[in-house]
Amino acid sequence: MAERNYTVVTEFFLTAFTERLQWRVPLFLVFLSFYLATMLGNTGMILLIRGDRRLHTPMYFFLSHLSLVDVCYSSAIIPQMLAVLWEHGTTISQARCAAQFFLFTFFASIDCYLLAIMAYDRYVAVCQPLLYITIITEKARWGLVTGAYVAGFFSAFVRTVTAFTLSFCGNKEINFIFCDLPPLLKLSCGDSYTQEVVIIVFAVFVMPACILVILVSYLFIIVAILQVHSAGGRAKTFSTCASHLTAVALFFGTLIFMYLRDNTGQFSEGDRVVSVLYTVVTPMLNPLIYSLRNKEVKEAVRKALSKSKAARRP
Repeated sequence: MAERNYTVVTEFFLTAFTERLQWRVPLFLVFLSFYLATMLGNTGMILLIRGDRRLHTPMYFFLSHLSLVDVCYSSAIIPQMLAVLWEHGTTISQARCAAQFFLFTFFASIDCYLLAIMAYDRYVAVCQPLLYITIITEKARWGLVTGAYVAGFFSAFVRTVTAFTLSFCGNKEINFIFCDLPPLLKLSCGDSYTQEVVIIVFAVFVMPACILVILVSYLFIIVAILQVHSAGGRAKTFSTCASHLTAVALFFGTLIFMYLRDNTGQFSEGDRVVSVLYTVVTPMLNPLIYSLRNKEVKEAVRKALSKSKAARRP
């Protein structure tokens, strides 16, 4: 057999959304505005929760960590995306690509775990209200959050090490918005069976496990809501869970589309749009979702605005 010559790739060239020059400036401005809104909304949520004693409860404790993760999650992806658009494609070294892949996997995994933890918290609050303060203690909530961070780090470390043991050669163009495993597999020139097994394991054991916890928790919650006799009581109970369900549907729905389907290594414009939903849009919308449908958060916002106005008065 004739030997084939390969050029070993040590850097990649990101080109997502650069096919049409007329889109460059509008997309740059849109993504920049989304990023600024994400930073403002999530940092505002964190400061609001820390500053208002009425929000010093387990539910808002978990929400503050979700906002923190969303800030980090967006910062790992969007600045690089802005550079791609501004420069009409940009070169990224293999080390930087690995770092971005690690950070994305780390924070995305924590997001999955936190959404599952928040569903369990709502289950205890609705179904076992008398035992809530004895089950969701300060020690328990710190343990759950620490477990999410540790599990996220382990998942990211294993996937990153596994992915970057691949040999990359020949084509170095990544027509995607960041360094993710599916486009990296497309550029590999060796046997990627092990790496493909890792992505399947992540998809089968992380996302579905978290989704299972969420579904079981809300199954019990729905049963409990149906047993409430007054319509007002049912509406009040459900309103405390509606925001979380919306965030879950947005985040997991787009991830399932990208990871729990046949991966052919081909990425359409629609795939890139879906990836924008879970990397850019969802972190931006989470503060709005949790504030617009949450009475306590809206009251805390009004209180903070009133204090701000009073401080500006001479």
